[in-house]
Amino acid sequence: MTNIQYIEFEHPWLLSGLVLLPLLYWWINTQGKSFLSFFPLSTTDLDPSVKSWKLPLYKALPYMKLISLGLFIIALSGPRLTLKEESVKAEGIDIILALDVSPSMLALDFEPDRLEASKKLAKEFISNRKYDRIGLVIFSGEAFTLSPVTTDRQLLTNYIDQIKAGILKDGTALGNGLASAINRLKESEAKSKVIILLTDGVNNSGYVDPLLSIDMAKEFGIKIYTIGVGTNGFAESPVSNIFGKIIYQKMEVTLDEELLKKIAESTKGYYYRATDNNELRKIYAEIDKLEKTKVEISVFNRYSEEFRIFISCCFIDFANSFFGRKYFFAIFTLKNKKF
Repeated sequence: MTNIQYIEFEHPWLLSGLVLLPLLYWWINTQGKSFLSFFPLSTTDLDPSVKSWKLPLYKALPYMKLISLGLFIIALSGPRLTLKEESVKAEGIDIILALDVSPSMLALDFEPDRLEASKKLAKEFISNRKYDRIGLVIFSGEAFTLSPVTTDRQLLTNYIDQIKAGILKDGTALGNGLASAINRLKESEAKSKVIILLTDGVNNSGYVDPLLSIDMAKEFGIKIYTIGVGTNGFAESPVSNIFGKIIYQKMEVTLDEELLKKIAESTKGYYYRATDNNELRKIYAEIDKLEKTKVEISVFNRYSEEFRIFISCCFIDFANSFFGRKYFFAIFTLKNKKF
C-alpha cells in the first residue's frame, strides 16, 4: 500500500536564500527603480490612461526575475515527495453480524428506533475493522445472508443502508439466524471466528433450535457475542390496528436473556444488554477491544524528486521576462522611429 505523506527538502538550509526576495523587492521599489527602468523613452502605447494589458505586463517584468530566483532557490534545495510503502501482515478475524429485522425493532426506545440505531453502530464497527473480513446475516421469522465475509467495507455499508424491518417473515428465529451465520463461517480458515448476534425478542419461530446452534458453533470453533436491545419495562412499539394500519403503543419489552447468556457463555463469548444508543455504542466498542486483530506493518520510505518542476517553472518565468523585454524594446523602437 502506497500513499503520499508529505513534501520535504534534501537541503532545507538552502531555503534560507528566500529571505533575499523581500529585500530585493524593497530595493526594486525604492533604490532600484532607475536601475531597472528598461527604456526611459516616451510612448503613448504605455499611457496609463489607455486601458491595455501591456502596461501591467511591463510593470511586472522586474518582479518576474524575483519569481525566477525564488523558484531556482527552491529547486536547489531538493524538493521531494515522501512515498510511504507499507507491507501489512495481518492475522485477521472473520466476523458475521447477525441482525434482527423483525417489526419490533422499530420500537422507539432508541433514537430514532432500535433498527436504525443498530444499523448506524454496525457501520461504525465495520469501518474500524480495517483488516478483518465481515459478513452480514439478517433474520426475523426466517434468516437470509446479505453478504458472505468480505473486506469490501463499502459493499457492507450499502447493504446495511438497504435493511428495513418487515422484509422477511414476521417472528424471531434465533436458531435460524445463528445457523445461517455459522454456515458462513464453518469453512473459514481464520484463526478467530466470531458472530455478533443482535436481537430484541424471544425465539418464537424457525426450524432450528438455538441450543443446537450452540453445539454447531462449538464444533467449528466459533465465538458468539449476543446483544439484547430494549429498555427495561415498556416501550413505544409498532402494532397493527383493526384496519391493518401500523400504530404505536406501549408494549412490554420481552427478551430471553437467559437464552442469550447461555449462547454466549457456551461459546466463550459475552452477553450484553443495551437499553439506549449510548450503551449499544459502548458494547460495540467493548467487542472491538476484545477481538483485536494482530497486525504487523513494515514501513519503507522512497522519494520522488520534484526539483524538475521548479526548474522548469524558473526557466519559463525567466524566458517570459527576457522575451517581454525584447517585445517592449521593439515597441519603443518602432514608436520612436515615427518622431
